[in-house]
Amino acid sequence: MKPHHAYTLADFDFQLPPELIAQHPAAERSASRLLDGRGVLPIDRVFRELPSLLLPGDLLVFNDTQVIKARLFGEKPATGGAVEALVERILPNHEVLAHLRASKAPKPGGTIAFAGGAFEAEVLGRAGPDDALFHLRLPSDPLALLQQHGHVPLPPYITHADAAEDIERYQTVFAERPGAVAAPTASLHFDAGVLAALEARGVGRAQITLHVGAGTFQPVRTENLDEHRMHSEWFEVPESTVAAIEAARARGGRVVAAGTTTLRALESAALGGRLQAGARDTDLFIRPGFSFRVVDTLVTNFHLPKSTLLMLVSAFAGYDQVRALYRHAIEARYRFFSYGDAMLLQRAATAAR
Repeated sequence: MKPHHAYTLADFDFQLPPELIAQHPAAERSASRLLDGRGVLPIDRVFRELPSLLLPGDLLVFNDTQVIKARLFGEKPATGGAVEALVERILPNHEVLAHLRASKAPKPGGTIAFAGGAFEAEVLGRAGPDDALFHLRLPSDPLALLQQHGHVPLPPYITHADAAEDIERYQTVFAERPGAVAAPTASLHFDAGVLAALEARGVGRAQITLHVGAGTFQPVRTENLDEHRMHSEWFEVPESTVAAIEAARARGGRVVAAGTTTLRALESAALGGRLQAGARDTDLFIRPGFSFRVVDTLVTNFHLPKSTLLMLVSAFAGYDQVRALYRHAIEARYRFFSYGDAMLLQRAATAAR
């Protein structure tokens, strides 16, 4: 095992056959496969078995964010040049921050006509790290405009245009708070049957909100991981969830995070030493060497090579364990990424609270 500081970007690369990248969801949410990676040897299961793998008194924490139709297509009125926008964050006063793709970056004071001229946005300027985002003002409520004119922001590795299937399936069944531009994908496997079985099993439920940003798909580009600038995301941990976690601990239950976004929110909220309720931004970069304070067990999908999420799960379950599980998943033809299969991990002893 390497010392934590010795890991470089190359340690998180792997070769994935392209046909294993899931382009469509499984026919049923809970019919996805579940790789049980908690033991020495991997066990191939089906996701609907999850309730039987947890114990009465455990607490499952979900991310209740809702994916917005954040992708807009438009053009510059002056030139007719095509523009594609991905709204990253909604601000007060009908303003948004967005990624823009255009042949030439629009200048402050200019406008963009979206959705066949249904509405225009004013370009206020650049924003964000390295000025990567554009600050836009829309004519009315951004959420309403996106709901009416936007498209499901499918990840870059999904090659088809969004369809009716994606409106339903690139969204969790318990999504409540709009603001994400990517789904908390481990939770896409939960359906009414699994939730009912968890309740019958005596597994508690709580939620956080973390609005997943487009940065979640960005590969790390610096070989030295210390040089990577982590993207920032807004999250909130309610008082009720802090109380539920404390109650689970008191009864000897485990805290189970549904997805890396849930884990990131909980661990961000505990950076001061104890879990604290509240809302703020986090740019926490979890990689080998991180000391986990909250989460014991993790439900997660399979992540991109060289991604911060692959580093996160390697920190949580152990680098060698995760490498072995990914090798098994590829050999056993698991489906990868957002519409792919899931994995169940427990925190390695070396990553103890």
